[in-house]
Amino acid sequence: MTSRSVTLIDVARAAGVSKSTASNALGGSGRVSEATREHIQSVARELGYRPNSAARSLRRASTGAIGLHLPRTATRLDYYMNLAFGAVERAREDGLDLVLLAPGTASGGGLASRVDGLLVIDPEVDDPSVPELLDAGVPVVTGERYLGGDVAPSGAVVCDNAASLAALLDHLAERGARRPALLAPDPGSDWAAALRAAAGAWSRRKGVEVVVRTVPFAATPTETEAATAELIADVPGLDAVVCAPDGAVPGVLAAAARAGLRVGTDLLVAGCVDGAAARGAIPPVTAVDLRPAEYGRACAAVLSDLLTGAAEPGVVRHHDWTLNVRESTRGRA
Repeated sequence: MTSRSVTLIDVARAAGVSKSTASNALGGSGRVSEATREHIQSVARELGYRPNSAARSLRRASTGAIGLHLPRTATRLDYYMNLAFGAVERAREDGLDLVLLAPGTASGGGLASRVDGLLVIDPEVDDPSVPELLDAGVPVVTGERYLGGDVAPSGAVVCDNAASLAALLDHLAERGARRPALLAPDPGSDWAAALRAAAGAWSRRKGVEVVVRTVPFAATPTETEAATAELIADVPGLDAVVCAPDGAVPGVLAAAARAGLRVGTDLLVAGCVDGAAARGAIPPVTAVDLRPAEYGRACAAVLSDLLTGAAEPGVVRHHDWTLNVRESTRGRA
């Protein structure tokens, strides 16, 4: 095993200790007996272990805290609040505090002296804070990939959003939809870009056009109601609407009711992000469950592993989704 491939987990396994014990022994911290410390250090030398730059940075100036940056319009969205709680829980398990960064934090300077690492969730190409955060001098993990700039994050957690939309469109087609539409944001984030690309790919594969209309990233029900009303008026035979933004599906239902359409039969309605708005709607709305709390935990876990040396820079981990089928897509069968 070469020094380039040896990780902290390798050392821990070879020494017969936990990852945290190995990290404490090699980093000179924690309650580790001198005999155990010497044993772990000896194993590390034999394996040729060398800590990565993130771990070295942590030992130089650890604050015991990590920062969380959310999209600028995310504070009212159920998805991001659940994600943040998941990240807080995982960070606490690793002995880290989590600080929610206010807009403009990166430009204030000195961020690297206040946190050991950063979580940047759904980075948008037009958010001026993101390039500065990626270049803050600490390890950075993104939730979904960043589509702009030359500075790469230290790691990422990604979800196959293209596959989730394809599965949703397949479900609608199986329930009888022949003229579907998608309400989605501009392709300024990896999530939105993946949805738009998936809609185009599905249209070409099935020979059925998915009509795409643009709505804000954090569209309100009022905004999606207006967009759906336009679709109903402009698209002959419209029989299904997929609403991408979190919490905005009630607007689609309101537009259908105003047009005299029965949701679940005349118009099938689904969402790309499950949450309280979809579950509590009348009728309940079929949606993709991105498991935000687990997603937040996964992002925090990657950052923790980077900080302790258990993961190498450039690590990408994948997060699973599920499709929750409800009354809004029951179809005419």
